[in-house]
Amino acid sequence: MSDITGLDVTTLWLVLAVVVITAAVFPLYRMMLRHLAKTTVRNKVVLITDSLSAHGNEFAKRFHSGGARLVLCGNNWERLETLAEQMTDKSDPTSTFPPKLVELDFSDMESVPEVISEILECFGCLDILIFNSSMKVKAPVQCLSLEMERTVMDVNYFGPITLAKGVLPSLISRRTGHILLVNSIQGKLTVPFRATYAASKHAVQAFFDCLRAEVQQYGIIVSTVNHTFINTPTTEDEAKSTGKTFTKQKSLGVNPEEMASELLNTLSSKKKEILMARFISKAAIYTRSLFPNLFFAIMAAGVKTTTAEMSEDEKVT
Repeated sequence: MSDITGLDVTTLWLVLAVVVITAAVFPLYRMMLRHLAKTTVRNKVVLITDSLSAHGNEFAKRFHSGGARLVLCGNNWERLETLAEQMTDKSDPTSTFPPKLVELDFSDMESVPEVISEILECFGCLDILIFNSSMKVKAPVQCLSLEMERTVMDVNYFGPITLAKGVLPSLISRRTGHILLVNSIQGKLTVPFRATYAASKHAVQAFFDCLRAEVQQYGIIVSTVNHTFINTPTTEDEAKSTGKTFTKQKSLGVNPEEMASELLNTLSSKKKEILMARFISKAAIYTRSLFPNLFFAIMAAGVKTTTAEMSEDEKVT
């Protein structure tokens, strides 16, 4: 009996020791991963196509603090200057580099070739390209003009691929580079009332999936990160106006900080494809592949519900 009791006490101490060691080692492991992720971008030339969006802003700040040489793009020069000043004022000049600024507007495709030359002149080369520009549109198919559809395709598809094709010779000649597409989950899944947006996201997803195989022989890595809703800081008035819809999206979405951490981890691990989504969104992707008729029925039911809610809103207003 005493031998059994002694064995139980020994086992208990062993379990406690394992728990304590695990509790101590896991945070250290997480710290090591964060440190390795930061060293991945140190001294690297990093291009961010939309530094003015919520997640682009977070990318810029995180990469800047990690010692990257940034080329920040955006469609508003004054806001770019403000962002650069904020980053420079809060950083240590001995361990960071002043960012280069380039005004880039994919809705003006005629200006893109000139912008490509300007980008390559900033530091003479590129190591990491982050394509995160996006234009969202939500409306029934019959309500969108062809002009609007072309603009969405320019911003979400033709712009990014034109820039990628423009800098590709430089990457191939250096036999190195990491191209990272930050894309909506609607590059893999379609949602009613977002036909044009989903079409543009499917197109750009397919382009970079094909590009991945073509440039692997040159030592160039292509990664895609598909995310759900981006949660951004919201004012009290905005929260009241959006009501239940905003609350639902908030619970299903990801925030810019999570996105930035995932990008750093992706660059460090060199993973090819990442899906940043909650369970429901992932389940929808698998349902679409395995049980398409069920998925179509659920989407159609959602259209009826949305149409009914829109009708009620019109009556109230």
